[in-house]
Amino acid sequence: MKTGSQRPGIGERQPEAVRAADLATLLALNNDHAAELSLLDAASFERLLGNAFLARQSTGADAFVVAFDETGDYDSPNFLWFKKRYERFLYIDRVVVAPAARGRGLARALYDSVFAAADSAGIGRVVCEINIDPPNPASLRFHETLGFRQVGGATLYPSGKTVGYHERTL
Repeated sequence: MKTGSQRPGIGERQPEAVRAADLATLLALNNDHAAELSLLDAASFERLLGNAFLARQSTGADAFVVAFDETGDYDSPNFLWFKKRYERFLYIDRVVVAPAARGRGLARALYDSVFAAADSAGIGRVVCEINIDPPNPASLRFHETLGFRQVGGATLYPSGKTVGYHERTL
């Protein structure tokens, strides 16, 4: 078993389809980050994954990403903001890496899998939201490094959370 300080080999960073055996672990990881994502129960999490265009996890189930294309059956206000404005896109709904697994390239590998899936499907735009209030400066820096730029924003009710909408064209 690896500790957070050991760097994985290349194969361990290759995202794979979400495994049913890891659903409980991934749900717990999601809910540990509910302030940035949203709190889900098991049925809601499985429905989210089932409706997604793409759902990938790390080999060790310590990171995952979920994305929807513009045809997604999803009522998130952030997703709907993009749907009103863009004909084609791939929306990254959530990405999370366990604290002990950070700094190992897992988030970058997950994003690379999203970019590859978008490119393969002929989708030229990958979009997401980043929290402004409460702030998430690490996420903002990460996304800027990957070439995302802000294209809008909103304050969400009733939470009062403020988000910036970002895109990266491929």
